[in-house]
Amino acid sequence: MQEAYRLTRKDGVPGIDGLRAKDYEAKLEANLRDLLGRIKSGRYQAPPVRRAFIPKADGTQRPLGIPTFEDKVAQRAIAMALEAVYEQDFLACSFGFRPGRSAHQALQSLRNACMEEKLPWVLEVDLRKYFDTIPHGPLRSFLDRRVTDGVLRRMIDKWLKAGVLEEGRLQRNEMGSPQGGVISPLLANIFLHHVLDEWFESEVRPRLAGRSTLVRYADDFVMAFESFEDAQRVRAVLAKRLGRYGLELHADKTRFIDFRKHPPADKLRTVVHEQHPHPQATSFDFLGFTLVWGKSRKGNRVIRLRTAKSRYARALAGVNEWCRRNRHRPIPEQQARLSAMMRGHYAYYGITGNFRRLQRYAAQIKRIWKKWLSRRDSQGFVAWSRMQQLLDRHPLPLPRIVHRYAIDSEPLS
Repeated sequence: MQEAYRLTRKDGVPGIDGLRAKDYEAKLEANLRDLLGRIKSGRYQAPPVRRAFIPKADGTQRPLGIPTFEDKVAQRAIAMALEAVYEQDFLACSFGFRPGRSAHQALQSLRNACMEEKLPWVLEVDLRKYFDTIPHGPLRSFLDRRVTDGVLRRMIDKWLKAGVLEEGRLQRNEMGSPQGGVISPLLANIFLHHVLDEWFESEVRPRLAGRSTLVRYADDFVMAFESFEDAQRVRAVLAKRLGRYGLELHADKTRFIDFRKHPPADKLRTVVHEQHPHPQATSFDFLGFTLVWGKSRKGNRVIRLRTAKSRYARALAGVNEWCRRNRHRPIPEQQARLSAMMRGHYAYYGITGNFRRLQRYAAQIKRIWKKWLSRRDSQGFVAWSRMQQLLDRHPLPLPRIVHRYAIDSEPLS
């Protein structure tokens, strides 16, 4: 329980009880002992999560669940126990929300598969509202296979039934993982481990004529195939497989891609174009990056990872909105906030082959900052000479590559 408390974020927004981490810490040991006792005895009552909404890039709003601080600690403790069990079972294709695994490892695995194993036929898959549509019945059946401890199962059931409090109304659902819960990503991983990962490894792959791979990060996954026919066969049965467990493919975001190194204008490509009215023969997106064929400094054909246009636009829109709202704050405060946003951007998108996009991002940040500083200036204009003087006194972080890999190596034959 103490370790669960240590790993729980202390700066989160409070849940329906209004209790913050500093309030809980005032009597930490007594609170943790009381929490443990209620969990073991079954007296723990899972509170409903408070629902808030955050804007999405397409103009719609994404629902966000906010549990209480104590509920986060309890979920973290149960998740730690479950993690010890399921890390023995999870397959190598799964990268999301697992210790020692990251999105960059998933990207590198996919890049290596397409280059070294020569898997040019790609299925880019998107599940419609996955976390909100996980059916509780099949999830409980999957948990039955590995988790028989009564305390753990009772707690999971309470979280699944806790519901959401929105505008004073309590909504209970028969599907979906606990919104905003620490345990939610693990339950989602368990569900797709049985529905997708095991199925692909034990039933699909042995029946295919050529090589294939699956790379999954939570509910985002990509399949790549050596054979055009294999890709077509899997694409035909994938929706049926997922539909058996209450999941649905997003028709507009699930695509079949011709990702050959040198796509020829042959009969086979004509077939792809006829069957898929909007084929993407040169690139596809995964985990915020666009994978595209390019040339290394040695002239070799290699796969480069570049910031996806949608993520790039979203990042700049977020900076623009913050500058607009905070343009009257002191310059050092603005510089500190912008620097933090830029370092976060570099930490994720600073990958070999993506340096030009980082430079462009940094240049745009300076333009955005200058624009909003001009709007608070009494003369209504800040010249670039004056802006440069400001940047000399309050510099922004320079672009840098954080994640490096050898991009000049020849693909394996």
